[in-house]
Amino acid sequence: MSSAVPAGTPALDSAALISDLRTLSSPAFAGRDVGSDGNRLAQEYIKRRFAEIDLAPFGASYLTPFAFTRPARNGEAAKTYPSAANLIGHIRGSVNPERYMVVSAHYDHLGVRDGKVYPGADDNASGVAAMLAVAAHFKKHPPHNTIVFAAFDAEEGGSDGASYFINSAPIPIKQVAVNLNFDMVSRNDNNEIFAAGTSYTPALKQVVAMAAATSSVKVRLGHDSKPAGAAPDYDWTTQSDHVKFHERGIPFLYFGVEDHADYHKPGDSFEKINPVFYAEVTRLLISAAEILDRNLGTLE
Repeated sequence: MSSAVPAGTPALDSAALISDLRTLSSPAFAGRDVGSDGNRLAQEYIKRRFAEIDLAPFGASYLTPFAFTRPARNGEAAKTYPSAANLIGHIRGSVNPERYMVVSAHYDHLGVRDGKVYPGADDNASGVAAMLAVAAHFKKHPPHNTIVFAAFDAEEGGSDGASYFINSAPIPIKQVAVNLNFDMVSRNDNNEIFAAGTSYTPALKQVVAMAAATSSVKVRLGHDSKPAGAAPDYDWTTQSDHVKFHERGIPFLYFGVEDHADYHKPGDSFEKINPVFYAEVTRLLISAAEILDRNLGTLE
């Protein structure tokens, strides 16, 4: 694998990063549950940010509406969601425009339950804001390959947005070389984040190592297999949107922190975010995306 990547720590607009996270996790967005008014506010906000960054849509709009029915399970009746939507933009590659990397993060969360708002600041306003920062970086530093930026809906409960994208993508799915997925990237008391996916694609270990060398954050590999004696939820392969790419045989690299005390609780709020850690993680994610872009051909 080549080491020909931009040197130094990537520049980052920390104010924009924090503003995006604060807005998406604010009370007005009411937890961004699929089909809710708060979810639609999130769609409008992400559309505006895509336009400000000057991402190109596929077709006339960034918005890709879809409907789906989630089957009955765990004692809950089947439910139809008629108004879900992904938001998709891209930056065309300057060297290999017909080869693609998909950078993704889900924007939905749990909404309001029993009168309590679940803001979903870490899960996953943090991933969306980091994805926007990566997009802004590549708009200033054009990629070699075409990069698709996907804000997926309906991740909570089944990764339905990612499934819809895979099955009706505006690009040839066979030409997607990798999915880089962000889900919960802003809170960790140990200054560490995990990179999952390398056990399936060992070449990604060097990508992670090269990106980690640019960062003060401790980057650990794991959570993409189930060692003997591990807890049932130790393996994150099926725990976020990257699973839909994995099911199609597409390599994935998933960055996320381990669960904290506020995971899927009303306490997952903006005030609990560690802005220094979050900014450093976002720089790490930009570095990882740069390295992947320069080396996508080695994953094929």
